[in-house]
Amino acid sequence: MRSSLLIFLILVTTLSVRIAEAQAANPYEAAAWSIPPNAVDEMVLAALQAAQVVPPPPCSDAVFLRRAYMDVIGTLPKLTEVQTFLQDPDPEKRAKLIDSLMERGEFADYWSLKWCDLLRVKSEFPINLWPNAVQAYHHWIREAMHENMPFDEFAGELLTASGSNFRVPPVNFYRAIQGKEPSTIVAAVSLTFMGVRADNWSEEQRAELETVFSRVAYKGTAEWKEEIVYLDPEAEGPLDVVFPDGFATTVPAGDDPRDYFADWLITRDNPWFGPAIANRVWYWLMGRGIVHEPDDMRPDNPAACPELLTYLAEELSNCNYDLRHIFRLILNSRTYQSSSVQHGPEPRENTLFAMYTVRRLGAEVISDAVEYLTAPGQTYSSAIPEPFTYIPADQRTIALADGSITGTFLETFGRPPRDTGLESERNNNPTDAQRLYLLNSADIGRSISRSTVLRALLTFTKGDRAKLTGAIYLAVLSRLPTQAEGTQAAKYFETEGLVAKQAAEDIAWALMNSKEFLYRH
Repeated sequence: MRSSLLIFLILVTTLSVRIAEAQAANPYEAAAWSIPPNAVDEMVLAALQAAQVVPPPPCSDAVFLRRAYMDVIGTLPKLTEVQTFLQDPDPEKRAKLIDSLMERGEFADYWSLKWCDLLRVKSEFPINLWPNAVQAYHHWIREAMHENMPFDEFAGELLTASGSNFRVPPVNFYRAIQGKEPSTIVAAVSLTFMGVRADNWSEEQRAELETVFSRVAYKGTAEWKEEIVYLDPEAEGPLDVVFPDGFATTVPAGDDPRDYFADWLITRDNPWFGPAIANRVWYWLMGRGIVHEPDDMRPDNPAACPELLTYLAEELSNCNYDLRHIFRLILNSRTYQSSSVQHGPEPRENTLFAMYTVRRLGAEVISDAVEYLTAPGQTYSSAIPEPFTYIPADQRTIALADGSITGTFLETFGRPPRDTGLESERNNNPTDAQRLYLLNSADIGRSISRSTVLRALLTFTKGDRAKLTGAIYLAVLSRLPTQAEGTQAAKYFETEGLVAKQAAEDIAWALMNSKEFLYRH
């Protein structure tokens, strides 16, 4: 890399990181709110006032656009989408954007990716679903996201399914557990649907809950790797069960205890089910759970804002477990649309949701964003297990079904192994290997040189370097450059011996190495 490009990279990275400075504030914050506070905001503001924390200003339209795209569909907005939104004078444009994003195919792709992480959708060791089951399971999950299946129905089908794991996709919930003992089933059920780690139950509670799943049985078939999950017919007689809140009942002979558990779990008054998924959705969109971690709910890990968690859980029940309704409620709040710039020394700003939490993008999202700006080149394959699996280069990374199909980029950027179903399996911490790859990779350099996006921008701007710089910033960061950034880019274009195409590629490459590109903000 030429020294002039390295200097530009250092300068633009410094500008994009130090967004609290006055000269760079305008691109990130709006002068006034364009939306009224909603019920979410009332509860958050009450908590902030009690803690004497000043609420932040709103984020700018440019920041909101990129934030919404990344959080809702895991996709970088295209240049035309950025321009259309920023030029739209409609005061309702943010709410309309939220609605439109949830109707796009990428919404189903991205949220099925989230659920595939939690449900351990993986063909190889240690889950060993195998490709046929993975494809069936992923298709069912994606359809559930696309059709907006009510969450109580989604959970109920997973908990009560019986049959072939190739032909009854929800059965794979029981197959994708590292063990077939009731104790391992209880650990998966409590983590996924109650936000509780089984180790936090008392020994008595665990034993009682294991009774519910004591009659789940498995058997193979003549078809390779197929397995049947069913109710053990040898378990005769009624079964006395006690659920975690102490409710006791008797399951008649021949009935499936899982049906009784599911009926108990998805009721309005269940203290775990509604709060757990409401807390998880908040974590997904805000970067931190009301109870944090979102899958570690217990009495000695209290909610940062208990009233907010109760409200969201009740709202979810009132709307018949329509998760998109909760998405809209959070996304349309001032709390979500707040600036991510820290204005004061108060360390509790993040825990009280006084500002949007800055955090790195997931591996799959970064991969797709880089490929959109450069040239398709990532291919994924897995020779083990049979049959050989090959994913073509034009498939979005967020649409990958199988956790076993991976690549160097995904491994480097912390894609989860999908072994436990814990949110913490995904590692979004930056590393030196990531920095070196984006900065020095020959693959990245070749892809940028073949970028159809940059080629189109060079053609469109017709030699106007200021317009070209603005277009590059809009394409990469979804905003126009500040005056200081524009001045620095203009100086770089004047580098002796540097043609416009190479300068444009260098500027785009530098921006792709900035934290502003790699992080949600």
